[in-house]
Amino acid sequence: MPFISKIERQTDYRRFPSSTPIVIDNGASYFRIGWAGEPEPRVIFRNIVQRPRHKVTGETVTIVGDHDVTLLRYFDCTRSGPRSAFDNNVVYQFEIMEYILDFAFDRLGADGSRIDHPILITECVCNPFQSRSKMAELLFDTYGVPSIAYGVDAAFSYKYNQHHGVCDKDGLAICPGFMTTHVIPFIDGEPEYKGCCRTNIGGYHVTDYLKQLLSLKYPHHMARFTWEKVEDLKMEHCYIAPDYMSEARLFQNGTEEAEDKTRSWQLPWVPPPTEEPPSEEEIARKAAIKEKQGQRLREMAEAKRSSRINELENESHGLEFLLKQLEQVEEHDIRSFLSATGYVSRKEVESALVKVTQSLLKAKGEQAEFEEKPDAERFHLLNKPDHECTPDELKLKKRQVFLKSTSEGRQRAKQKRHEEELERERRNQQDEQRRSKNPELYKEQLLAKYKDLSEKVEQRKRFKTNGGQTNGNNFSGNVGRGERLNAAQRERMRLLTTAAFDRGKGEDTFGARDEDWQLYKLMSKDNDDDDEGPDADEAELTRLSSRLREVDPTFVPRSDNGNSQAVEAPRVRPLTEEDFRIDFGVERFRCPEILFRPNWIGIDQAGLDEMAGVSLRRLPSKGTELAERLTSSIFLTGGSSLFPGMSERLEAGIRMITPCGSPIRVVKALNPVLDAWRGASAYAASPQFPAQTFSKQDYHEKGEDIVRRYEFQYHIL
Repeated sequence: MPFISKIERQTDYRRFPSSTPIVIDNGASYFRIGWAGEPEPRVIFRNIVQRPRHKVTGETVTIVGDHDVTLLRYFDCTRSGPRSAFDNNVVYQFEIMEYILDFAFDRLGADGSRIDHPILITECVCNPFQSRSKMAELLFDTYGVPSIAYGVDAAFSYKYNQHHGVCDKDGLAICPGFMTTHVIPFIDGEPEYKGCCRTNIGGYHVTDYLKQLLSLKYPHHMARFTWEKVEDLKMEHCYIAPDYMSEARLFQNGTEEAEDKTRSWQLPWVPPPTEEPPSEEEIARKAAIKEKQGQRLREMAEAKRSSRINELENESHGLEFLLKQLEQVEEHDIRSFLSATGYVSRKEVESALVKVTQSLLKAKGEQAEFEEKPDAERFHLLNKPDHECTPDELKLKKRQVFLKSTSEGRQRAKQKRHEEELERERRNQQDEQRRSKNPELYKEQLLAKYKDLSEKVEQRKRFKTNGGQTNGNNFSGNVGRGERLNAAQRERMRLLTTAAFDRGKGEDTFGARDEDWQLYKLMSKDNDDDDEGPDADEAELTRLSSRLREVDPTFVPRSDNGNSQAVEAPRVRPLTEEDFRIDFGVERFRCPEILFRPNWIGIDQAGLDEMAGVSLRRLPSKGTELAERLTSSIFLTGGSSLFPGMSERLEAGIRMITPCGSPIRVVKALNPVLDAWRGASAYAASPQFPAQTFSKQDYHEKGEDIVRRYEFQYHIL
């Protein structure tokens, strides 16, 4: 019997008569379909549907089952992920189920939309009536199926293995599936559904848990951890630990046994190209190119400088010519003569000529041939009383006050910068001498000073924010703004309040007298010595931080949660081959452990071993003899039972909850994945199968009540 892949199509569909049933194992993970009596299903694919859009045309396509990675490169799958027709293990999305059945019947070789063969389809234990009714309606009305039969997949697997002598008539079937786990007791070969129990955990949760752990452990390779790849890694590397705590202790202690149990997955890695030092010819060539570029920049700068000099010379000649013309103009006609030039007086033209001459000398790189006028001559109106000045002289006097204060401020700032530079050089020389004498002691002293100064700055900022009062636990209390001010700040607040009160009494004349400027200086925040302190401390803190980074490359400044420096970004090192190696250590047995401890992932339900005890307690009380017969034949089936060590761990767990001396034997199905379909295929080929089906005519005559009262009989297998 040839196996039909997902992309092939069966060619011998017409060779099977209409009386040959079609067997469907409708699992939450995989969909299997084939003909009754055959040992293997014809078509197997993932029970999912995806509807991506083409990146160019925008057309939506339907992809059933496993998607082809090379095909999906041309489709946008960000808006439509894989969708399943199942909610846990119950079919509830029948629109998706219709896509899956269309694809399955097409690959089986059906020519039209009508299926003239009886259908035997599997379902979960105690499947809800609504799901079974909707499935019957879909098969009868959409595909025209003549008759349908339902059966539990775990029961088919149990009866198939019982026929081959693997398990007894009395036993306990444990089926850890894809989304759920079921326990079904069998008495005299028949399932006792009153003793069934279910837990909403299965292989899906194990894969998802492994995917989360690997993504947290290797965040740079999250794109590599696709669902299909993690599923393969789970089935290839994961196992059930006999004792989880002992197994975890091995990896915690880092023993050789733990290293032997660690598996690795090497991702593709291409070493970066090694850069060879440039040759002498290459160095000479780059130097020539650099010199050529520098020469070009110098020529451009010289051309720009020449153009600037020509412009200034032309402007200077124009101003000189204008002054010569003014010598021939009467004093009262000067304003009208200069109205078209933009100047208003001879002094303004002379001042403009002086500025242009200075700019021209600076552009030529020559020293000024004239000395700057002394302050007594430049600011001659400052000592002249206001009542003796004309209106024009008053305006000029205000301008001279502003120019003098600005000039003095620049001189003070220049002198301060010069002194700071000298002090910095002196301090650097002293630091270098101390560092050369004893580097370790010098580094310790720097760290201690940095720590003390940072605490001081942090304390000052905390005091400004919350005040100086605390509640006894080093926490600041609720202090008002006035209580947080020092003496200088309180005096400034008093002056501001007085000025505002005086302003409301009459005309605002503040600033008209020289005494007002003294008051302004007192009210200014620049006069507050307390505000100037933190700036010096923070500057010193910045200097210490830069110095520590030079001395100690591993030094990391404090964060800005009260300190002045921010944490530097970690330096990125080049990736090596080890960075592309995925190691599986604790994850190998930690992920399957959730089958026994579902509370690890937030599912407050019983594990596999506890489910067996729950199922035994739900059975009618028939003495300990029945419980011993059931525990002597514990049958494992389902995809999640393939983990190595499952039988031993389950036997040890059940032994802990059963009376001492009870016989316990755990057996595994011949093929935990395909035995459900094989058992259904063997039963569908038997002559008793037609009596177990209900036809389309019965469904339309009796309605959904026939589906409600339907019960499959397994004793004839």
